[in-house]
Amino acid sequence: MTPDMVAELLRQLMKEAMILAAPVLLAAALLSFALSLLQTLTSLQEQSLTSVPRLAAVAMILLVGMPWFLARLAAYTRLLLSDLHRYIG
Repeated sequence: MTPDMVAELLRQLMKEAMILAAPVLLAAALLSFALSLLQTLTSLQEQSLTSVPRLAAVAMILLVGMPWFLARLAAYTRLLLSDLHRYIG
């Protein structure tokens, strides 16, 4: 396997990882921002006020998006296995 092939594999892997992680991370970041703004405006400093909704939102996104996540991972795995002969020999 040449260094170019390794770089291409890593590029594809990082692209898939970013695509899969983006919805969860964006939702958590936007919800955290909104809740922090709400806490600042109302002067509430309760830590569970931000943690519980954020955890619930991430869990809900993971549950709702699981078919898409799994389909995307399966397609990437099929791509890797179909090109396996290029990487081994």
